[in-house]
Order: sequence, then C-alpha cells, then structure tokens
Amino acid sequence: MPFALGAAILLGACQNKPKETTTAGGDADKAFSEWKDNAFMDSLWAANPVWASAQGYHKYDAVLSIPDAIGRKKALAFADWTESKLKSYDYDQLSDVNKTDYKLLSNLVASSRFYENEFKEYEWNPASYNVGDAIDYVINNNPAPLDEKLKNISSRLAQVPAYYTAAKENISKPTQEHTKLAIMQSEGLLYFFTDVLPDSLKASHLSDADKASFQKNAEEAKKAITAYATWLKTEQKGFSKDNTRSFAIGKELYGKKFNYDIQCGISADQMYQKALDRKAVLHSDMYALTTQLWPKYLKDKPMPKDTLVAIRAMIDKLSEKHCKRDSFMATIEHQMPELVAFINEKKLITLDPTKPLKVRKTPEYMAGVAGASINSPGPYDKDGNTYYNVTPLTNYTPEKAESYLREYNDYVLQILNIHEAIPGHYVQLIYSNRNPSMIKTIFGNGAMIEGWACYVERMMIEAGYHQSPEMQLFYDKWNLREVCNFLLDYNIQANGWSKEQVMDLLVKQGFQQSAEAEEKYKRATLSQVQLASYFSGQTEIFELRDEMKKKLGDKFDLKAFHEQFLSYGSAPVKEIRTLMVK
Repeated sequence: MPFALGAAILLGACQNKPKETTTAGGDADKAFSEWKDNAFMDSLWAANPVWASAQGYHKYDAVLSIPDAIGRKKALAFADWTESKLKSYDYDQLSDVNKTDYKLLSNLVASSRFYENEFKEYEWNPASYNVGDAIDYVINNNPAPLDEKLKNISSRLAQVPAYYTAAKENISKPTQEHTKLAIMQSEGLLYFFTDVLPDSLKASHLSDADKASFQKNAEEAKKAITAYATWLKTEQKGFSKDNTRSFAIGKELYGKKFNYDIQCGISADQMYQKALDRKAVLHSDMYALTTQLWPKYLKDKPMPKDTLVAIRAMIDKLSEKHCKRDSFMATIEHQMPELVAFINEKKLITLDPTKPLKVRKTPEYMAGVAGASINSPGPYDKDGNTYYNVTPLTNYTPEKAESYLREYNDYVLQILNIHEAIPGHYVQLIYSNRNPSMIKTIFGNGAMIEGWACYVERMMIEAGYHQSPEMQLFYDKWNLREVCNFLLDYNIQANGWSKEQVMDLLVKQGFQQSAEAEEKYKRATLSQVQLASYFSGQTEIFELRDEMKKKLGDKFDLKAFHEQFLSYGSAPVKEIRTLMVK
C-alpha cells in the first residue's frame, strides 16, 4: 500500500526545527542519519498519530487528526519541509544505506504532492474515512496498562464527530463502489461500542468521572459514525451521473500512481507487456501438465482440443478436493507447523520462534476487501502480536461457499498460507522490523512486500514442498492469478474494461471460480495499482536472483540470498539491487 502522508499533518511539526549543518564525508552521512532518525521521525509521528499507533509508537495515542482543508495544507507544508532538508545534504557523500533512504524520502515528497494535488482521493472515496485503526491499534496493540489505553481512546473518541464532519465536507463526487464499502465498514465499526469498549471499561479501574467522560465520548462518537453511514445511504439514493464519478482513474493517473507506489524502474506499460508474456508461458505449461494428468483423472473422457477448455476441466476435477466449510479456519491453523518444519528442514531461511503467529477471524471493521491478510506489529512494537486475519464463510450461501472452497482447494490453500504467512508476509515483516533503517521499515514498498510473498510461493515448490504435477498445476494457476491481477488492474483502471471483459479474463483465461472472480472485480473497483504490485515485485525479485546466481556461480546460496535480501528492509527491489549487486 502507498504511504502518502495523510491529510492531517501538523504545521507545527514543520516549524522551529534547528538547522542541521552538513560536512563532507562521514560527517555528512552522520548528520543525515541524525536528522532522519530524530527530527524527521518526530515530525512524522506528530503529524500522523494514528499511523504512529499502527507502527507501535504510542506517544500520540490520544490524538486523532481531522482530515480537513487545513490538514491538507499542512501535509503539503510537511512535504516542502522534508524536501528542503533533503536538499541540505550532499547525496554523493552518503552511505549506500542512506542513499536508499534519501531516495525513499524523495519519493515520499513527490507522492505526497501527487496525492494531495492530483489524485484527491479525499473527494471521492468515502471509505477512506474510517476510525477503526485509531481504536484497534490502541486497545489491542499497545502494551500500556488498560486504564492508560482507555484514557487515550476516550480522547480520540471525543474527536470523532469533527472527523466525520470534515469527511462530509470533503466528499463531492464519490464513487458508488466506495460509498457502499464505507457504509458497510462504518456499520462494522459499531462492534467496538457493543462488544469491545464496554467490556474493557468494565474491567478498568478508572474513576467514576473518567468512566462517565469515556461513556459520553463513546456515545457521541457512535452517533457520528451512525450519522455518517446514514448520510451516505441518503446521498446514495440520489446518485446520478451528475454527482458521482467512475471508480476508474484513467491511464494518466494510473501511470503516475504506478511510478510512485511500485518504484520499479520501468513504466506500467512495460510491466504490462511482461505480464502478457508470462500469461502465455503459464498457459503453455498448464496445458502440458493437463496432458500429463488427464489419463489419471479423466481417462474416460476425451481431452478437448481447446487448450483452455482442457485445462479448466482438469482444474475443476482437482478442485473437488477441499476442506469443509466449517473447518476452513482450522485447516489454515493446522498447516502452519508443517510449513515451519519444511523450511527448517530445507534450510531456506531462519525463522524466529519467539514471534508467534495467531490466526483470527477478520475484524468487522476490516471486512469487505480481502479474504485473508496479515496484521503485523510495527517497528516500535516488535514484541506485539502478528495476526493472520481469515474471513470465515459463515455468511456465504451454500453455493457461494462451495465456489470459494473450490477456488481455495487443498492445493491452493497451502499456497495461500505460504503467501500470507510462512515464509511470506509474516516472515518478511519480522525481518523488516529488524532493519536498523526506520525509513525502510515505515515506508515499506508494497511491490517488494507483495513481491516477496509471491516469490516464496514458487521458491517453496521448487524446494519440493508437496511437489507433484497436481501441485505444480495449481501453482501455475495461482501465479496466473497474480498475472491476471496486474492485467485486470491495468485494464479496468486505465483502459475502461467492462465487468464482462474482466470476468472473461479471470474465469475463462485465469480459470478462477466465479465467486473469486466476483470478489476480485469488486476489489479492483476499490483500489488502484495495489493489484499490480504482486506481479511487479516478484518479477523484479526473480530477475535479481537470476542476476546473483550468474554473478556468484557455485558460491550462490539460496538461504544467504533470502536473508541478505530481507536484511535491507521493505525497500523497493530496485534499491535493494543496488546494494546487493556491486
């Protein structure tokens, strides 16, 4: 995800900072390190208190920034201040690590201006206003005593009415898709007030006065959230072409957002061509595997001449093998130890047994976008819990549940767990938190993060994890899914593809189940570029690995490659490459 600064930058964070002096050589590098680790980070967290809470920095847990016009001006002022400080340092005098951080901060400045001045999501995305994290990261991720946490939450709750007043003033031509999501998530927020906060308040030792103040602030916050959802519902009834806009951002904005978010060194158009080429390779490989497997599973049926039809028939047959609806989460939990054992046996990467992974039901306020995701503790809260969020199939119809389970069959579910958990996101984020550069940890590059999770899927299969023609076929299908993510995202946002074109790509050419395709279409209407990060990131990592193999020859060690790669934090792959290939 992109880390453009939010609308609530505090202008005071940009003022009255002592002027750093820089000298040549080691002194310049030391001065830059001092500035980025102290003055910059202090200003950043004062300006973005909820983001700070999410990263485990709890100094500003009592503050909720208001996303109004004043806040947007302050965001631009913060970008100007950051740029002026960067210009005061001689880039050529910096170490390799600091050069990378310098580039990341330069991208932050440029992307902040892009998001505030051109992208203007605050005008058309009602779902961007959500105080769930502001509550969740204090109550669940802060190790402070309960009473202290509740006092901070009470302070934030007191600011919620002003937050949603600003939201309503900002929204002009929203998309219908983001409005529907905002209504659902706003209603999901209410569980904090019915299930979480009352129990916490009851268990606290706050004074009667503090409890009364908390309850008053909670009631007013609940009213503001409910009123926001009602306002969106009322406005939605009158939606027309005159007061709404398309979710598609267009080719020009897409190209710019791709450059700022992905930071891969080539254009969106160039990566799009790589995705088309990869799709052709995967179709060829999948047909060869289908031909190999046909006599084993479908020997009584003639093999279709149409390659896509034949592949689909084999996938449909193998997809019959899946867990039961009620055991979906339990199946995921049971696969975690198996992944750990395999990685340790094959010596693929060093795992940290002191950082447990907890599988949990996706919180209500996060529902509606992804079926599985990782919530990892921030760099200031390295001992916090890492959650593997899984959306259960409770609310699915029997038909939709069966379609979903066929998509996440016994083969694919293992690949999903590799991606989301071990050695994917969960492991990468632990390594990222170890990196001494806070900049690389905080401004994590989405393409590198998603790229690593995609890279390890294939790496694990190559290492022999449940290796078989069946597993290879479903890995190819899963990899095709990541390729189609890019093709879908690019075409729906930049080329105006219809839903029918999307479904043809995902179902006919990508062999996805209808329920999965529907969810992916919905996701593609709610986000931009993020779906392109999977293919972009893994492509760069595989190209880097090939380059390192060629360079080192017999001395190449896969585990050493993995640990060196992750040691640089969540920096863009192109910047990691400059540090590894010298």
